Amino acid sequence: MRIRSDIFVSALMRRVFSAGGFAAIEHKGAEAAGAVFIRQRFRDGTETLYAPAPQNVFEDPGDATERRFEKRLERQEPARIAEHLSGERRFDSDLWVVELEADDINGLFAVVDAG
Repeated sequence: MRIRSDIFVSALMRRVFSAGGFAAIEHKGAEAAGAVFIRQRFRDGTETLYAPAPQNVFEDPGDATERRFEKRLERQEPARIAEHLSGERRFDSDLWVVELEADDINGLFAVVDAG
């Protein structure tokens, strides 16, 4: 059983704040099972978008309790990220978008190589 989306987002935000970064909810989705997307903003004005990792990256189906993310777009202009998220929202209006201002995301959430 996976942790609820609202609890995951709350815990993520606390981890970011405790690491000295800033986090905000840009779009609130379904509390129990909404997909979570993460926008990481950098000081140079670019952003990286992390999206839920596809299920095929989980070696063991029983290992799907942890939320894992893949890097969907890296160091792009904010308009490009917003355009991509707009398309995702048309597909799934229950998704969450969390915005982070943190230089280092190591340890904040699990990132996998889905390629």
